[in-house]
Amino acid sequence: MSKIAIMGAMPEEIEPIISKLDNIQTMTYADNTYYEGSYNGQMVVVAYSKIGKVFATLTATMLIEKFGCDKLLFSGVAGAISKELKIGDLIIADGLCQHDLDITAFGHPYGYVPEGEVCISTDVNLRNIAKDIASLKGLTLKEGIIATGDQFIANSERKDWIGSEFKADALEMEGASVAVVCSTLNVPFFILRAISDSADMDAGFNFDEFLESSAQVSADFILSMVDAMRSKK
Repeated sequence: MSKIAIMGAMPEEIEPIISKLDNIQTMTYADNTYYEGSYNGQMVVVAYSKIGKVFATLTATMLIEKFGCDKLLFSGVAGAISKELKIGDLIIADGLCQHDLDITAFGHPYGYVPEGEVCISTDVNLRNIAKDIASLKGLTLKEGIIATGDQFIANSERKDWIGSEFKADALEMEGASVAVVCSTLNVPFFILRAISDSADMDAGFNFDEFLESSAQVSADFILSMVDAMRSKK
């Protein structure tokens, strides 16, 4: 039976998803907890990786290699680079790059290593499913390049450079590493992000409140995708 992996970086991002699953079994492996269950008859395995590229790589690999998941959906938050993105907006990645990968001293472009690629594309069929769901729910869904790095970027000059160098619309800390794993192992994957901070942030913005509310919206969206993927088989 097909098994879908659902990933987040933080516990808050997966808790609303786990709460909707049936027949949950938990397994601790490689210092992480994996939640295996079903949603409307579809087998899923859910986990949060912890923050950053290394942990995300480990978790994505375990979901595919140990649990046998054949598709992967990632949900989380991101910072805006594009001025068109505001707090609360949803963006899906059509491609992901690593903005902190730099061997330009050897004549290579930023984000590139030999036998790799600067930007890895997500699965077009999963993106199309997401667009259909957004339309049904009356949600605006942006699409663009998301840049990943092991740094929380709060510097406007650095943000602008990443936007210019990679044509990136948003920033986060896990997506491109998930992309490398899934692309290499030929597993279709999808990245959804809710914008948590932008250039014109309100000084009174409460991140914890936002994380809780956005996680509910994202969970509903991801589980709707699971239903749509099951019905398309």
